[in-house]
Amino acid sequence: MQVTNFLRHHFRHFNAAALIDAADGYNKHLADGGKMMITLAGAMSTAELGIQLAELIRQDKVQIISCTGANLEEDIFNLVAHDFYERVPHYRDLTAADEHALLKRHMNRVTDTCIPEEEAMRRIEHTVLKFWEKADRAGESYFPHEFFYQILLSGDLEQYYQIDPKNSWMLAAAEKNLPIICPGWEDSTLGNIYAGHVMTGDVKNVHTMRTGIQYMMYLADWYTQNATEESKVGFFQIGGGIAGDFPICVVPMLHQDLQRHEVPLWGYFCQISDSTTSYGSYSGAVPNEKITWGKLGEHTPKYVIESDATIVAPLVFAIVLGQ
Repeated sequence: MQVTNFLRHHFRHFNAAALIDAADGYNKHLADGGKMMITLAGAMSTAELGIQLAELIRQDKVQIISCTGANLEEDIFNLVAHDFYERVPHYRDLTAADEHALLKRHMNRVTDTCIPEEEAMRRIEHTVLKFWEKADRAGESYFPHEFFYQILLSGDLEQYYQIDPKNSWMLAAAEKNLPIICPGWEDSTLGNIYAGHVMTGDVKNVHTMRTGIQYMMYLADWYTQNATEESKVGFFQIGGGIAGDFPICVVPMLHQDLQRHEVPLWGYFCQISDSTTSYGSYSGAVPNEKITWGKLGEHTPKYVIESDATIVAPLVFAIVLGQ
């Protein structure tokens, strides 16, 4: 409880106090029998959020995840190629020539961290292609996260592990068969690679990979089965973008398009964001705006922590985990 005790003593006002309130609200939501969705924008897997997220999964403190395609694959890149990553703490000082030198070395930069193309992306491509082709030949189709689950559970990648497997949130999710929503998966490295293999004919049917529309249908069924007045689903949003906006819209879709009016609204909402409140921006919209869209209710517990998610999320999760 050292981290939690420190936070409770020092984090008393402004964004610091909002952090404590949001964490306490998260714990209360679970204690009251609720379930929680966590949404991951950006490159939180490359920021190694898996160290805590994997433990949240193991302790049943998250029941479903929505994330970008980058977050799916980058957790596994980190799992198999961590020793080849390079940190560039002076990234703000890099010139265009410096960046080109990284490109020539096949080091793809994400802020201060370079992902090694050969050891991470190409290593995964060689493995995942076998699973894509197998499903394609059999006339089967799967979601992106389901292909990753097949690969992780097969053990094919174990020989390459370079971190403690308990710190991979995707491995923890695979072991629990955790529901994952990954809207816009095609906007990812492996999404681009998949498109290439369809174009070259290695994968004959583009629909071997299930689509974002099917993800929404999958989420609608999951939410209908899991959200009740006694066990509402909370929404813990890290960043913004499609990882957050896509899944939160399932509630108004259920109410307005499917006429399932008995399905409750989201029962808790927290967003960690460094976006300023702005016109027309989803990431910069205050939670009350979501009331007008039928996503949140007038009395839904709502929290906004305006800060850097790479700093804030681990602290909230430390409180939730009792660390």
